[in-house]
Amino acid sequence: MACIIQVGVGSGGMAVLDLIIRDPQVTDVTLIEPDRFEMDNVDRHLIGHSGVGRAKVELAAEWVREHRPGIRMRTVSTSLSADGCAGSIDELADSADIGICAVDNETAKYAWDELMRRHAKPWTLGEVLSGGIGGFVHWFAPGNACYGCVAGYLQRAISIDQGKAPDYSQPDGGMAETKIPASRAAISTIASLHALVTLGLLTHRTGYAPGFTSLLFSLEPVANVFPLAFKPYRFQIPRAPDCLICGTGGLHAEEDVDVAIHDALARLGQA
Repeated sequence: MACIIQVGVGSGGMAVLDLIIRDPQVTDVTLIEPDRFEMDNVDRHLIGHSGVGRAKVELAAEWVREHRPGIRMRTVSTSLSADGCAGSIDELADSADIGICAVDNETAKYAWDELMRRHAKPWTLGEVLSGGIGGFVHWFAPGNACYGCVAGYLQRAISIDQGKAPDYSQPDGGMAETKIPASRAAISTIASLHALVTLGLLTHRTGYAPGFTSLLFSLEPVANVFPLAFKPYRFQIPRAPDCLICGTGGLHAEEDVDVAIHDALARLGQA
């Protein structure tokens, strides 16, 4: 019996969730998602036209109950940072066995990482690259590299040029991140890898060793980016002593985590 908590049930999040809940060891699911299902979601999402206008989290819960009628469900239809929700989300995270992150917002990823580390929970993250040319799957365990360590390392180690880069040092600024939508096939491929890593981590709990902490998988050959399609790139990323989030200096109890997240985003922009 296992309890999962997942943030994000968009096109990638639903694809991961659909695969995870098929495993009989998963008996308890908590979903967090503030958005509503829009018409432009239909082409890449498991939910069809009938869901347009409804809360994504409720649609996802209905999908889970349809395929696993006996599963226990909880839903949170707000963002991680919504006023008045921190206490309830903390309780839900504390009772979970593993976390799943399926959001594409950098600030939310840092907030999720902080939540998971605070409750000493392992968690996974899937990321589809712009245009569906490939994607990342990462897994995190208590005491190992945090998302700040991984993001900083990968920002310095590889370069994926898809036009003008978003300014991560100004997450609330006027520059919008430019993304080319990925196909449902590309999203499903990365989601399948994300689900496999999640189930492996959930099954083994301790001693999980797939040979990487971050997996980059190419789906298309792209000049100056991926020489070959369907090629895996494995990264073993250690905990960074100078990480602003989990470094050896650590965060003082009185420090505001929002300040640390802002600093980490600024570090990404300067890497």
